Amino acid sequence: MDVAGDPEGPRPPGGDGPQGSARETPSRLSREQLFVLISAGSLNLGSMMSYSILGPFFPKEAEKKKASNTVIGMIFGCYALSQLLASLVFGKYLVHIGAKFMFVAGLFVSGGVTILFGLLDQVPEGPIFIAMCFLVRVTDAVSFAAGITASFAILAKTFPNNVGTVLGSLEIVSGLGLVLGPPLGGWLYQSFGYEVPFILLGCITLLMVPLNMCILPNYESDPGKQSFWKLITLPKVALISFVINSLSASFGFLDPTLSLFVLEKFNLPAGHVGLVFLGLALSYAISSPLFGRLSDKMPNLRKWFLVLGNLTTAGCYMMLGPVPVFHIKSQLWLLVLILVINGISAGMSIIPTFPEILNCAYENGFEEGLSTLALVSGLFSAMWSVGAIVGPTLGGFLYEKIGFEWAAAVQGLWALTSGLMMGLFYLLEYSRRRRYVKVPNTLGTEEERTALLSDEIKP
Repeated sequence: MDVAGDPEGPRPPGGDGPQGSARETPSRLSREQLFVLISAGSLNLGSMMSYSILGPFFPKEAEKKKASNTVIGMIFGCYALSQLLASLVFGKYLVHIGAKFMFVAGLFVSGGVTILFGLLDQVPEGPIFIAMCFLVRVTDAVSFAAGITASFAILAKTFPNNVGTVLGSLEIVSGLGLVLGPPLGGWLYQSFGYEVPFILLGCITLLMVPLNMCILPNYESDPGKQSFWKLITLPKVALISFVINSLSASFGFLDPTLSLFVLEKFNLPAGHVGLVFLGLALSYAISSPLFGRLSDKMPNLRKWFLVLGNLTTAGCYMMLGPVPVFHIKSQLWLLVLILVINGISAGMSIIPTFPEILNCAYENGFEEGLSTLALVSGLFSAMWSVGAIVGPTLGGFLYEKIGFEWAAAVQGLWALTSGLMMGLFYLLEYSRRRRYVKVPNTLGTEEERTALLSDEIKP
């Protein structure tokens, strides 16, 4: 089933070739495209709120149930690990399962387990409570992996030439969910108790299920012959995956470290710490659609976005403390400014990664269709999950050993390395293409000369 209003079928999004640049995108959204955006937006908003709602009050409730700080950290951390494994499986078998079914099923299970999380305060304390927390959290992660993998594939199928723009625009919804989740959850918890935040959010998510069953298009495709292994072993895809790891880890690094640093360094009230994170979330959400639009309209800018975005992110983490070798005094206004810049640089780096991987897959013989889109979607989600595991774990360890300033600098070195590696790869790629272009031109010139000489010799 091809995209509505697109009789030629999908092509590599924002391709660098003449066909991709010459082909115009309809200025108005079709009904099918609008419905897909509504579906993807509902998933992003609900999932991000469900993910972030735990922060303000769950650790306190878990301590009452005899869960240690280490166990609480593992309950949070198992989410990313489960999402990593599930994303690879769902990306491989999306075509067999069906994109629409996977999307709706993920949304349904997510709503159900969110309600179950609100009933955990009725579970006996100790090992039973801890086991149930792990079970519900893992199930939630698997459902989110199903929904988001199907969502990415459907979006890329529906908007083949505007993948960056659409993904960037949806980051506004994701950012809104992350921003609204903690304060809304905290207010509901204080006003109505532990159960209400989860039950309310879970019911809202379940109400989205029949809506998406009605409006989401059903895309069908034959299973492809390609595999994750062939995709990840492409040098360019491997390097972009490393970039995704780095950027995800940079976000995850801040979760266990930044709030402690702000409380200790600036003596802010606990309620004001969330406002510090707001600068990062808002700048990322606002800048992402802009970089998505630019990467679709001018695909050649993607490589610059990837390199410059990573190098800027590296500089931001060097300045978060700042690192002591700079001899710059740490100030709150400087910290907030750096977080705002970091949000912009993250949007610059993250948004082009999906269309870049997709173009690379097409250039290396992957068939254009839902099976390839599913592989790329699963790979992106899995690589993001790797960073979400490593970032908080490494960040918490380094914070204890060497302090926030040097720990942030180490995290910055990861972004610096990924940026320099991508820059070197693009330079080598540009040099290789110039060599290949020169050879045919030379041959063509020789053939022309031979033809001219033969014409002159003829009587």
